[in-house]
Amino acid sequence: MASREDSAGRRSVSDRQPPNRRSIFVRQAVRRSGLLVAFLIAGFGVGIAYRFLFNAPAEATLVNFARSGTHGAGVGLTVWLIQIGFVSIARSRAGAALRRLPLAAEVLAKSLIMTAALLAVGLALQALLYEEPYGLRWLTRKWLTTDLPRLVLIGFGLSLVLGALAELRRLIGGAMLLSVLLGTYQRPSRQHRIVMFLDLAHSTRLAESMGELRVHDLITRFFFDIDQPISDWRGVVHAYVGDEVIVTWPLTEDPTLNARCVACFFAIDDAIGRLAQVYEAEFGLIPEFRAGIHAGPLIVSECGDEKRQLALFGDTMNVGARLCDYCKSVNARLVVSGDLARVAKIPDGLTVAGALSVAARGREAPVEAHVVRRRLQRHDNRPSV
Repeated sequence: MASREDSAGRRSVSDRQPPNRRSIFVRQAVRRSGLLVAFLIAGFGVGIAYRFLFNAPAEATLVNFARSGTHGAGVGLTVWLIQIGFVSIARSRAGAALRRLPLAAEVLAKSLIMTAALLAVGLALQALLYEEPYGLRWLTRKWLTTDLPRLVLIGFGLSLVLGALAELRRLIGGAMLLSVLLGTYQRPSRQHRIVMFLDLAHSTRLAESMGELRVHDLITRFFFDIDQPISDWRGVVHAYVGDEVIVTWPLTEDPTLNARCVACFFAIDDAIGRLAQVYEAEFGLIPEFRAGIHAGPLIVSECGDEKRQLALFGDTMNVGARLCDYCKSVNARLVVSGDLARVAKIPDGLTVAGALSVAARGREAPVEAHVVRRRLQRHDNRPSV
């Protein structure tokens, strides 16, 4: 585990983050901008369908259909904003309070919040879109006894469905959810990916000194704290295995994009450095970690029946795990393969050591590997990734 001096040294080096100086809400909104278009289109379609199904034929005019579509699009925008808000508060006190609830209670609480927001926005749009909005001619007894309860039920049902899908995505991952829905990986698929194996150092020794429950608390807290840097650098968590996390990126033709995995490691380093005092106060130490990164072909396949998951097979996984283990042998925190180094533009402010030969189980030829470290001097310019 790192000392105070080690942590201060890590924090003294300036590393570039992705354009993350904006608020968490704005960052999440930018990442999910594609969903905004989908929600707007879906909302517009639902608004038109609602007009067609529930309103009198005499009201089926082009103007009214346009109003209903706009009404639905406004509701779709609200759904998108609320979902972004839920993601953004995950690390706040409110988010922590929601996470402490049983999953069913959390989904119910979020659904009630979204229903209230949808009702408020729906009423506001109703007043703005229809004639004599301030006269409220539409606010009749029939509307209050028939339309309003219907809108509440539709809003609550929609909120429950979206909340359940969001939690399902969180539990099994977006890729697994899409695979189940679309059958993407029912047949094995050969892909080229970057794989990072990152594990917490000295966890076995800590289990003896701290006890297994306290180490479990440390590991789960560590995984929670590194999730944001992984997300910021567009990594996808494939699995948590004991004290190890496996993260993947697509292998592209762009060396700058391929270097996101390296930038992610040092972003994680910075994040843990910023939380050093919190870890010392809660656990009496600052967690240390190491990682191995490799790039190459692998097989992606959906496996299992009652418990489905996406599995990654191939030599690329074997080499990535071996490089992570090799960090111990050379007292390094990050080791990357020569294959990764050749296709990635290593960020400024980092040094790549000369080639090492690493034996990997199941391979006749050794793996070329390089230790990546921060430069010792302070850099005012941030890396270009």
